[in-house]
Amino acid sequence: MAPLDLSSLLPRVIAIAREAGRATLRFYIPGVDAARKEDGSPVTAADHAAEAVILPALARLTPAIPVVSEEAFSRGQVPDIQSGPFWLVDPLDGTKEFLKRNGEFTVNIALIDKGVPVLGVVQCPVTEELFAGADGRAIRQLPGEETAIRVREVPAAGFTVLSSRSHADDATLDAYLADKPVAGRMVCGSSVKFCRIASGEADLYPRFGPTMEWDTAAGHAVLLAAGGNVVRTDGRPLAYGKPGFENPHFIAYGTRRP
Repeated sequence: MAPLDLSSLLPRVIAIAREAGRATLRFYIPGVDAARKEDGSPVTAADHAAEAVILPALARLTPAIPVVSEEAFSRGQVPDIQSGPFWLVDPLDGTKEFLKRNGEFTVNIALIDKGVPVLGVVQCPVTEELFAGADGRAIRQLPGEETAIRVREVPAAGFTVLSSRSHADDATLDAYLADKPVAGRMVCGSSVKFCRIASGEADLYPRFGPTMEWDTAAGHAVLLAAGGNVVRTDGRPLAYGKPGFENPHFIAYGTRRP
């Protein structure tokens, strides 16, 4: 396979994510029901509609690169990813937030190469905010506006810490933060948490609950491009392409890991 041209791929993936985001909004109405997958997690027509946009679009864009998508995986469709790069897709990350209608859900598309997320796009359909990163450059887009983003130095007052709105393990998080300088906490849903660190709005996201690779890869890629990092609790890099695509606990941070 020819070397990946990430700078050429990124705007095309941004366009795919935006189209998928628009597809989710067709179902962002009161009374939308969710089914339950085998693992007990919810899935809606919006998840399937976004996936129906993303999968054929990526197949046209990079026919030789396989795609691992959350909903296809739940149907038992798992391609061989051992021979090279692969896409990781969560068509709708934050289905619980979607059902609560709080706007905190995203479309996640990431490209993995040698276990590392080298390109990522996180799109927020309700606000049209989008984060993207590749080749050491991360951006934030709003309607009619694009800015480069970068992680910040941790303020003298301490870390601003992010936690999940629907999946937080508060007792474990409190124990982890007990001896660390914490200036404040922010709660939000979906992979936007990585992007808030990437854009210099927060500093630390410890995750002590279960996640899957498609939950984290796109945000991880944006954070890497913005100068941050994501590591396992033992300090090793969080890698992708693991059996079952399950993540261990991890720490996402900007310039400094406590």
